[in-house]
Amino acid sequence: MWIDTHCHLDAGEFDADRDAVVAAAEAAGVRGIVLPAVAVSNFGAVRALSRRHAGCVYALGIHPLCSGSATQADIDTLAREVEASLGDPRFVGIGEIGLDFFVRDLDPAHQTWVCAQQLKIAREFDLPVLLHVRKSQDQVLAQLRRAGVRQGIAHAFNGSLQQAQGFIDHGLKLGFGGNMTFERARQIRRLALELPLEAIVLETDAPDIAPAWLTDGQFGEQRKVRNTPAEVAGVARELGALRGIAPDALAAAMWRNSVAALPRLAAFAATMAPAIVTA
Repeated sequence: MWIDTHCHLDAGEFDADRDAVVAAAEAAGVRGIVLPAVAVSNFGAVRALSRRHAGCVYALGIHPLCSGSATQADIDTLAREVEASLGDPRFVGIGEIGLDFFVRDLDPAHQTWVCAQQLKIAREFDLPVLLHVRKSQDQVLAQLRRAGVRQGIAHAFNGSLQQAQGFIDHGLKLGFGGNMTFERARQIRRLALELPLEAIVLETDAPDIAPAWLTDGQFGEQRKVRNTPAEVAGVARELGALRGIAPDALAAAMWRNSVAALPRLAAFAATMAPAIVTA
Protein backbone atom coordinates (compact mmCIF):
# COMPACT_ATOMS: atom_id res chain seq x y z
CA MET A 1 0.00 0.00 0.00
CA TRP A 2 2.78 2.50 0.95
CA ILE A 3 5.96 3.73 -0.67
CA ASP A 4 9.06 4.96 1.17
CA THR A 5 10.66 7.48 -1.21
CA HIS A 6 13.93 7.75 0.73
CA CYS A 7 15.64 4.91 2.59
CA HIS A 8 19.35 4.09 2.98
CA LEU A 9 18.88 0.33 3.18
CA ASP A 10 22.55 -0.23 2.32
CA ALA A 11 23.68 1.48 5.56
CA GLY A 12 25.76 -0.51 8.02
CA GLU A 13 22.97 -0.34 10.61
CA PHE A 14 21.13 -2.96 8.54
CA ASP A 15 24.01 -5.37 7.94
CA ALA A 16 22.89 -7.85 10.60
CA ASP A 17 19.23 -8.17 9.56
CA ARG A 18 18.63 -6.43 6.22
CA ASP A 19 16.40 -9.15 4.76
CA ALA A 20 14.28 -9.17 7.92
CA VAL A 21 13.96 -5.38 7.76
CA VAL A 22 12.62 -5.60 4.21
CA ALA A 23 10.26 -8.42 5.19
CA ALA A 24 8.93 -6.34 8.09
CA ALA A 25 8.33 -3.43 5.72
CA GLU A 26 6.40 -5.66 3.36
CA ALA A 27 4.33 -6.98 6.29
CA ALA A 28 3.53 -3.36 7.21
CA GLY A 29 2.16 -2.75 3.72
CA VAL A 30 5.19 -1.04 2.21
CA ARG A 31 5.26 -2.00 -1.47
CA GLY A 32 8.03 0.31 -2.69
CA ILE A 33 11.34 1.58 -1.27
CA VAL A 34 13.57 4.10 -3.05
CA LEU A 35 17.28 3.63 -2.29
CA PRO A 36 19.43 6.72 -2.97
CA ALA A 37 23.18 6.34 -3.24
CA VAL A 38 25.49 8.70 -1.33
CA ALA A 39 28.86 8.18 -3.04
CA VAL A 40 30.44 6.46 -6.03
CA SER A 41 31.57 3.72 -3.64
CA ASN A 42 28.01 2.58 -2.91
CA PHE A 43 26.51 2.74 -6.40
CA GLY A 44 26.91 -1.02 -6.69
CA ALA A 45 25.34 -1.65 -3.30
CA VAL A 46 22.06 0.19 -3.98
CA ARG A 47 21.80 -1.38 -7.42
CA ALA A 48 22.36 -4.86 -6.00
CA LEU A 49 19.78 -4.35 -3.26
CA SER A 50 17.21 -3.22 -5.80
CA ARG A 51 17.71 -6.49 -7.63
CA ARG A 52 17.65 -8.58 -4.46
CA HIS A 53 14.38 -7.17 -3.13
CA ALA A 54 11.34 -6.93 -5.39
CA GLY A 55 10.03 -3.72 -3.84
CA CYS A 56 13.23 -1.69 -4.17
CA VAL A 57 14.38 0.83 -6.77
CA TYR A 58 17.48 3.04 -6.71
CA ALA A 59 19.00 6.41 -7.54
CA LEU A 60 22.64 7.36 -8.11
CA GLY A 61 24.34 10.44 -6.72
CA ILE A 62 26.90 11.98 -4.38
CA HIS A 63 25.57 13.22 -1.02
CA PRO A 64 26.78 16.63 0.18
CA LEU A 65 28.23 14.98 3.30
CA CYS A 66 30.35 12.86 0.96
CA SER A 67 31.24 15.75 -1.32
CA GLY A 68 34.50 16.67 0.38
CA SER A 69 36.49 13.97 -1.41
CA ALA A 70 34.51 14.11 -4.65
CA THR A 71 36.51 15.07 -7.74
CA GLN A 72 35.85 15.51 -11.43
CA ALA A 73 36.61 11.80 -11.78
CA ASP A 74 33.65 11.02 -9.50
CA ILE A 75 31.38 13.28 -11.53
CA ASP A 76 32.54 11.53 -14.71
CA THR A 77 31.89 8.14 -13.11
CA LEU A 78 28.39 9.23 -12.11
CA ALA A 79 27.64 10.36 -15.67
CA ARG A 80 28.82 7.02 -17.07
CA GLU A 81 26.89 5.00 -14.49
CA VAL A 82 23.72 7.00 -15.10
CA GLU A 83 23.92 6.52 -18.84
CA ALA A 84 24.56 2.80 -18.37
CA SER A 85 21.55 2.53 -16.01
CA LEU A 86 18.98 4.11 -18.29
CA GLY A 87 17.89 0.70 -19.52
CA ASP A 88 17.40 -0.59 -15.97
CA PRO A 89 13.72 -0.30 -14.94
CA ARG A 90 14.76 -0.06 -11.29
CA PHE A 91 16.83 3.07 -11.82
CA VAL A 92 14.69 6.14 -11.07
CA GLY A 93 16.89 9.25 -10.84
CA ILE A 94 19.82 11.22 -9.46
CA GLY A 95 20.32 11.26 -5.70
CA GLU A 96 20.94 11.85 -2.98
CA ILE A 97 22.42 15.19 -3.97
CA GLY A 98 22.14 18.74 -2.69
CA LEU A 99 23.65 21.07 -0.12
CA ASP A 100 24.15 20.90 3.65
CA PHE A 101 24.98 24.15 5.44
CA PHE A 102 24.33 22.68 8.89
CA VAL A 103 27.59 20.72 9.06
CA ARG A 104 30.24 23.38 9.61
CA ASP A 105 33.33 21.59 8.29
CA LEU A 106 31.98 21.10 4.78
CA ASP A 107 33.46 23.44 2.15
CA PRO A 108 30.44 25.43 0.86
CA ALA A 109 32.10 26.24 -2.46
CA HIS A 110 33.12 22.66 -3.19
CA GLN A 111 29.82 21.06 -2.25
CA THR A 112 28.06 23.71 -4.34
CA TRP A 113 30.23 22.72 -7.31
CA VAL A 114 29.53 19.01 -6.75
CA CYS A 115 25.79 19.69 -6.60
CA ALA A 116 25.84 21.86 -9.72
CA GLN A 117 27.71 19.22 -11.72
CA GLN A 118 25.18 16.56 -10.73
CA LEU A 119 22.26 18.79 -11.65
CA LYS A 120 23.84 19.18 -15.09
CA ILE A 121 23.81 15.38 -15.42
CA ALA A 122 20.17 15.27 -14.34
CA ARG A 123 19.32 17.89 -16.94
CA GLU A 124 21.31 16.14 -19.67
CA PHE A 125 19.49 12.86 -19.15
CA ASP A 126 16.14 14.45 -18.22
CA LEU A 127 16.07 12.75 -14.82
CA PRO A 128 14.49 13.80 -11.51
CA VAL A 129 16.54 14.44 -8.39
CA LEU A 130 16.40 13.41 -4.72
CA LEU A 131 17.56 16.51 -2.87
CA HIS A 132 19.22 17.09 0.48
CA VAL A 133 18.24 20.61 1.54
CA ARG A 134 19.32 20.95 5.20
CA LYS A 135 19.73 24.64 6.02
CA SER A 136 20.06 25.23 2.27
CA GLN A 137 16.57 25.43 0.81
CA ASP A 138 17.06 28.76 -0.95
CA GLN A 139 20.46 27.84 -2.36
CA VAL A 140 19.28 24.46 -3.67
CA LEU A 141 16.23 26.02 -5.29
CA ALA A 142 18.45 28.62 -6.95
CA GLN A 143 20.63 25.83 -8.36
CA LEU A 144 17.57 23.98 -9.64
CA ARG A 145 16.45 27.08 -11.46
CA ARG A 146 19.87 27.63 -13.00
CA ALA A 147 20.14 24.01 -14.10
CA GLY A 148 16.58 23.79 -15.40
CA VAL A 149 15.78 20.64 -13.38
CA ARG A 150 12.06 20.59 -12.60
CA GLN A 151 11.23 17.16 -11.18
CA GLY A 152 12.11 15.32 -8.02
CA ILE A 153 11.79 15.47 -4.25
CA ALA A 154 13.12 17.89 -1.63
CA HIS A 155 13.79 15.24 0.97
CA ALA A 156 13.16 15.74 4.74
CA PHE A 157 11.75 19.18 4.06
CA ASN A 158 12.00 21.57 7.00
CA GLY A 159 11.78 25.04 5.49
CA SER A 160 9.28 27.86 5.57
CA LEU A 161 5.92 27.96 3.82
CA GLN A 162 7.40 30.40 1.31
CA GLN A 163 10.34 28.08 0.60
CA ALA A 164 7.99 25.12 0.27
CA GLN A 165 5.93 27.03 -2.27
CA GLY A 166 9.09 27.83 -4.23
CA PHE A 167 9.90 24.14 -4.64
CA ILE A 168 6.30 23.29 -5.46
CA ASP A 169 6.06 26.05 -8.05
CA HIS A 170 9.24 24.69 -9.63
CA GLY A 171 7.63 21.27 -10.02
CA LEU A 172 9.06 19.35 -7.07
CA LYS A 173 7.44 17.33 -4.30
CA LEU A 174 8.35 17.61 -0.61
CA GLY A 175 9.30 14.59 1.50
CA PHE A 176 7.82 14.17 4.99
CA GLY A 177 8.91 11.51 7.46
CA GLY A 178 9.65 10.92 11.12
CA ASN A 179 10.05 14.57 12.08
CA MET A 180 6.41 15.18 11.22
CA THR A 181 5.31 12.74 13.95
CA PHE A 182 6.56 14.92 16.83
CA GLU A 183 4.03 17.28 18.41
CA ARG A 184 6.83 19.83 18.97
CA ALA A 185 7.68 19.93 15.24
CA ARG A 186 5.02 22.58 14.73
CA GLN A 187 6.35 24.07 11.51
CA ILE A 188 6.74 20.69 9.80
CA ARG A 189 3.30 19.59 10.93
CA ARG A 190 1.78 22.86 9.75
CA LEU A 191 3.30 22.32 6.31
CA ALA A 192 2.07 18.72 6.22
CA LEU A 193 -1.43 19.94 7.04
CA GLU A 194 -1.65 23.05 4.85
CA LEU A 195 0.32 22.25 1.70
CA PRO A 196 -1.58 20.82 -1.27
CA LEU A 197 -1.77 17.05 -0.84
CA GLU A 198 -0.38 16.60 -4.36
CA ALA A 199 2.87 18.27 -3.20
CA ILE A 200 3.66 15.63 -0.53
CA VAL A 201 5.43 12.28 -0.59
CA LEU A 202 6.27 9.99 2.31
CA GLU A 203 9.71 8.79 3.42
CA THR A 204 11.68 7.45 6.37
CA ASP A 205 15.34 8.35 5.68
CA ALA A 206 16.03 5.09 7.51
CA PRO A 207 18.14 4.37 9.46
CA ASP A 208 17.87 8.05 10.48
CA ILE A 209 15.02 10.35 11.60
CA ALA A 210 13.12 7.78 13.67
CA PRO A 211 9.49 8.70 14.42
CA ALA A 212 8.14 9.74 17.81
CA TRP A 213 6.96 6.27 18.83
CA LEU A 214 10.50 4.88 18.58
CA THR A 215 12.01 7.68 20.66
CA ASP A 216 9.49 8.14 23.50
CA GLY A 217 8.59 11.43 21.88
CA GLN A 218 12.02 12.95 22.49
CA PHE A 219 12.22 15.37 19.58
CA GLY A 220 15.79 15.89 18.41
CA GLU A 221 16.97 12.51 19.70
CA GLN A 222 15.77 10.52 16.69
CA ARG A 223 19.21 9.64 15.33
CA LYS A 224 20.01 7.62 18.45
CA VAL A 225 17.39 5.04 17.42
CA ARG A 226 17.43 2.99 14.23
CA ASN A 227 14.59 3.81 11.88
CA THR A 228 13.35 1.27 9.31
CA PRO A 229 11.25 1.46 6.12
CA ALA A 230 8.33 -0.24 7.87
CA GLU A 231 7.79 2.99 9.80
CA VAL A 232 6.55 4.81 6.69
CA ALA A 233 3.20 3.15 7.42
CA GLY A 234 3.08 4.97 10.75
CA VAL A 235 4.14 8.24 9.13
CA ALA A 236 1.23 7.74 6.73
CA ARG A 237 -1.17 7.21 9.63
CA GLU A 238 0.05 10.47 11.19
CA LEU A 239 -0.43 12.38 7.95
CA GLY A 240 -3.87 10.85 7.48
CA ALA A 241 -4.88 11.86 11.00
CA LEU A 242 -3.60 15.42 10.51
CA ARG A 243 -5.52 15.87 7.27
CA GLY A 244 -8.54 13.65 7.92
CA ILE A 245 -7.86 11.34 4.98
CA ALA A 246 -8.74 7.64 4.92
CA PRO A 247 -5.80 5.21 4.45
CA ASP A 248 -6.80 3.94 1.01
CA ALA A 249 -7.27 7.41 -0.39
CA LEU A 250 -4.01 8.59 1.12
CA ALA A 251 -2.10 5.58 -0.20
CA ALA A 252 -3.37 6.20 -3.71
CA ALA A 253 -2.41 9.87 -3.50
CA MET A 254 1.08 9.10 -2.19
CA TRP A 255 1.76 6.65 -5.01
CA ARG A 256 0.49 9.10 -7.61
CA ASN A 257 2.65 11.86 -6.14
CA SER A 258 5.70 9.61 -6.00
CA VAL A 259 5.29 8.63 -9.65
CA ALA A 260 4.84 12.29 -10.60
CA ALA A 261 8.10 13.11 -8.80
CA LEU A 262 9.97 10.07 -10.16
CA PRO A 263 8.34 9.21 -13.50
CA ARG A 264 10.47 6.10 -14.02
CA LEU A 265 8.53 4.61 -11.09
CA ALA A 266 5.44 4.33 -13.28
CA ALA A 267 6.06 0.85 -14.70
CA PHE A 268 7.29 -0.40 -11.34
CA ALA A 269 4.30 1.07 -9.52
CA ALA A 270 1.84 -0.51 -11.92
CA THR A 271 3.32 -3.89 -11.01
CA MET A 272 3.69 -3.39 -7.25
CA ALA A 273 0.52 -1.42 -6.45
CA PRO A 274 -1.74 -1.38 -9.49
CA ALA A 275 -5.00 -0.94 -7.58
CA ILE A 276 -4.02 2.28 -5.84
CA VAL A 277 -1.89 3.77 -8.59
CA THR A 278 -4.82 3.70 -10.98
CA ALA A 279 -7.38 4.72 -8.35
